[in-house]
Amino acid sequence: MSTTDDTLTHEHVFLGSDHHRNEQRVWFVIALTTVMMIAEIVGGTMFGSMALVADGWHMSTHASALLIAALAYLYARRQARNPRFTFGTGKLGDLAGFASAIILALIALLMAWQSLVRLENPVAIDFNQAIFVAVVGLGVNIASAFLLREDHGHSHHGHSHGHSHHHDHAHDHHGHSEAKPGSDNNLRSAYTHVIADAITSVLAIAALVLGRSYGWVWLDPLMGIVGGLVIAQWSCSLMRSAGAVLLDVVPSNEDLPAEIRAAIETADDTITDLHVWQVGPGHHAAIVAVATFEPHAPSFYKSKLASLDELSHVTIEVTSLRAA
Repeated sequence: MSTTDDTLTHEHVFLGSDHHRNEQRVWFVIALTTVMMIAEIVGGTMFGSMALVADGWHMSTHASALLIAALAYLYARRQARNPRFTFGTGKLGDLAGFASAIILALIALLMAWQSLVRLENPVAIDFNQAIFVAVVGLGVNIASAFLLREDHGHSHHGHSHGHSHHHDHAHDHHGHSEAKPGSDNNLRSAYTHVIADAITSVLAIAALVLGRSYGWVWLDPLMGIVGGLVIAQWSCSLMRSAGAVLLDVVPSNEDLPAEIRAAIETADDTITDLHVWQVGPGHHAAIVAVATFEPHAPSFYKSKLASLDELSHVTIEVTSLRAA
């Protein structure tokens, strides 16, 4: 038989400490990119500049990818208290980051393919106009990257709940009022998109300037291939990072499991089963099974973990080893 009251209820809101701030910045970058995209397409059409039109449509692909990040922030925030999400919506950003990584990989393949075609079939280049477009695009990307950079020194209160309860299996949960700043793969994906566009512009400017000076027309598509390879590498890195969170993989450099063992295990208390996984940026959940000859209430073991800021949700099970 068990009883419950309001003190035992809690929320599973595991959003990043800077969720609202990051969401606002992504929307601002989308607006900036969209304005630039429309200006290039309209201006290029009015003045007969195919370079402007082409770059405008190129920016539209990045605006679409950024939209994925923005909508993920929006949906995660609005559904954060939906009880159907058992551990909240904190991992939605990782899902969006994984999707964006796939889009980045496709962009990299498209860049490399178009560059190979251009190497095989070179075309005349209006160097001055193309350089102007690349410089303007680079300026927009630098501004966007500045807005989207991760600032771990800036933090807000994140998730808060604390409670304990007992039943036949002696489980206990607890949370911290402050979330430790963690890597936001959704923001990282948006940042990677604008950096990828920026490096493309830098390579293009270098190739165009040298091409104009020495007539090396082949250098422009060659730089396109180099840019595609760099973006593909970033895409794979983002895919691995976001995918690991989605699959509940504990990173090799993550010391939280070892810290939990160090805090709880003694000569009498042994952890027989331990599961640790990320439920949102800066938030981790853990299930800890303790076998002991001197059993205590779950709150006793909970207090030992109170200093681990990364832990936002803990379930503790205590098994007595005393002889019957």
